[in-house]
Amino acid sequence: MSAELLYIHGFISSPQSIKAQQTRAYLEYLDAGLHCQIPSLPNTPGASLALLEKELQAALGRADRVALIGSSLGGFFATVLAEKYAVPAVLVNPAVNPHRLIAHFLGENYNPYTGEHFLITEQHMQELQGMLPATLTRERYWVLMQSGDETLDYRDAQSYYSECRMTVEEGGDHSFTSYERYLPDIVTFLKLTEE
Repeated sequence: MSAELLYIHGFISSPQSIKAQQTRAYLEYLDAGLHCQIPSLPNTPGASLALLEKELQAALGRADRVALIGSSLGGFFATVLAEKYAVPAVLVNPAVNPHRLIAHFLGENYNPYTGEHFLITEQHMQELQGMLPATLTRERYWVLMQSGDETLDYRDAQSYYSECRMTVEEGGDHSFTSYERYLPDIVTFLKLTEE
């Protein structure tokens, strides 16, 4: 069986984020032939989703099994893609209503990972709102949240994903401290290795 994982980083982040690198390192350590794609997303939502769809379609053409991990805004994109392409996903402190989240970023922004300056507009908020999936297939998801998330109110995701597998830890922060502890169970949940 060939398997691929698409890791989707968050807003104003990059493939160099700690969780992305921990995920890649763990899959390499397993030495099970798992491919981990961590695309560098554009700073705007429509362009990000278009790139992710292209990456996911390519992975589905190559591998027997494809799965997603998404963090923050990446968790929202992972949900959109999981519903459209019927693939499993692990979501880490996911954004539920990202059009509300990026309202705080209207205007010029700076991505310290890439050195890029970019503009967030009302149109980007509308793009995100238009991406919201109509339904949620509960068995596709495992949602990891920490109550100390300073960026997103974890209760929004707790409510939205209420029928899905869920782990809520007290404390922590938006980065989901000690994420790497969950990687063995994540690989099992996503069925990325043969039983």
